[in-house]
Amino acid sequence: MTVLDDRIEMAEECGELTLDVLFEWLEKMPIPEGTKVEIVGGNIFMSPQRQNHWEIIFDIAKQLDAKYTQKRLASDVRIDFPGHLNGFACDLVAMAERSVKDSRGRWRYQDVEFVAEVISKDTAGNDHGPKKDAYAAAEVPVYLIVDPYTGQWQLHTLPKDGKYHSTVSFPFGEDIDLTGTSVDLVLKTDEFPRD
Repeated sequence: MTVLDDRIEMAEECGELTLDVLFEWLEKMPIPEGTKVEIVGGNIFMSPQRQNHWEIIFDIAKQLDAKYTQKRLASDVRIDFPGHLNGFACDLVAMAERSVKDSRGRWRYQDVEFVAEVISKDTAGNDHGPKKDAYAAAEVPVYLIVDPYTGQWQLHTLPKDGKYHSTVSFPFGEDIDLTGTSVDLVLKTDEFPRD
């Protein structure tokens, strides 16, 4: 058990465990540069950024540039989502035009129009499970999962009552048609690298 585990256990016993407390402790830890850190359901996950992972994120961000200004896009920035201790650092987020940051300077989940997560082997279960559930509960209109290991993408839309009611999946090379959504673009996937 680490010192962080001890502190988390103490905070849980005192009823003081919050996302702010967890992230404050994480900021004091020697986390290597280039490591994504997020909290999913109260569990801390750290994963190093891979080149192929970044290339996919960057490719999607460039395509979103047709609709979203740079100030409305975020990558690996903390956004707190519904559920128990969900402080995500989404791979890529596009915010609605009306978006405003909260009093702490953080984006609000209520303003998220699009989330893309690129699968990492160690955290793939989060992207398909608790994070998908949290995005649906937050009514994020468009949730895209990109898997460089299988060369497939999966699109979730129509969130209602805590679930996505439409899911489409195709291999890389097939366009992602978002024209019927708030994003209103078609994303090309033929340049997405595979692991």
